[in-house]
Amino acid sequence: MTNRTIRIWTLIHKWTSLICTIFMLLLCLTGLPLIFHDEIEALTAEDTLPPMPADTPLKSLDEAVASALATYPGERPLFLSFDVDRPVVNVTTGPGARPPVSQMHISAIDLRTTRILADLNDDGGFMHVMLRLHVDLFAGLPGELFLGFMGFLLVLATLSGVVIYAPFMRKLSFGTVRAGRGRRLKWLDLHNMLGIVTLMWVVVVGLTGVINTLSVPLVAYWRANELAAMIAPYEGKPVPERFASVDAAVRTAMEAAPGMRPQFVAFPGVRFSSNHHYAVWLRGATPATHRILTPALIDAETGAFTDMRSMPWYMLALRLSQPLHFGDYGGLPMKILWAVLDLLTIVILGSGLYLWIARRRLVQNRRAQDRPVQDRPVQDHAAAGPGPRGAAGEAAE
Repeated sequence: MTNRTIRIWTLIHKWTSLICTIFMLLLCLTGLPLIFHDEIEALTAEDTLPPMPADTPLKSLDEAVASALATYPGERPLFLSFDVDRPVVNVTTGPGARPPVSQMHISAIDLRTTRILADLNDDGGFMHVMLRLHVDLFAGLPGELFLGFMGFLLVLATLSGVVIYAPFMRKLSFGTVRAGRGRRLKWLDLHNMLGIVTLMWVVVVGLTGVINTLSVPLVAYWRANELAAMIAPYEGKPVPERFASVDAAVRTAMEAAPGMRPQFVAFPGVRFSSNHHYAVWLRGATPATHRILTPALIDAETGAFTDMRSMPWYMLALRLSQPLHFGDYGGLPMKILWAVLDLLTIVILGSGLYLWIARRRLVQNRRAQDRPVQDRPVQDHAAAGPGPRGAAGEAAE
């Protein structure tokens, strides 16, 4: 690799690292509790199910929706989601078809009694703050897209760091930490070693994070293309004044897709449906297909089946990237691994920032003493950025 090529990759690494490091530290810190969101919510949940006989019959989904609407008069149903392992549905209502999140109300309802177990509208708790900081910095779609760009820079900084560090991997045994040659060199060796160890994790989590930030535009694209083709015969029809039975709509969707289970229902007019249909989103019943959703459209006026199509590749990528980003695929052991790698990434980002600051101070001190700084394009130019592979060139010292 020529000196010119190394300089180019070093500049890429330097500026991508400098731009994204602070935001990546924020995402790593907020992401740590989010990895264990299921466990934390289980410990703090207030909607404990009262004991009842196992054969207690369940009420209909229409009765559950009616219970939510009775609690919030004047509102209309927006979504209905199903708990996987207990007889509970979560009904979201609002004053219109697409109200802001602040005007939505979510009720956890016991299907055995239609009693509301808990109000899930907590918008000021610790986990809510962590989620909003991690997802959009409390800035909505612009915040999501901004963090997506920061994630892209992280991936680019990581890969460029590998490129500039690779020539020196042959000169030192892997894992060597030169602790006796100064603090900066010790942290450089730790920085580079941990960077290589976490390389694949950083790339995977970074890319899945970027995909997740594109949720709104991807859903909009799906509505404008796939959904538009499915509801073409209903184009121009308004939202029905009265809705057919949501319970019957779910049964109709399940009959059209034997073996699948409902994940959630989008009522007419919301973002995941059309103006005239229930969109019953079905998931596979096996571990391999559990994360794959298929929407079935049911006429909300007549209850008749309209259409059902598999999700396009970009929506599948979005769906599969969400649990991978937080380590939700492998249960608690995978979450613990994700947490450890997250902590290591915090060390890498922090040490990279320290190495960059220390390098600048060293250069300033030499200039102040009128001592020329030797031009070392291979070694010192690589010590430019605080990203996951920053200061890699000094490994040759």
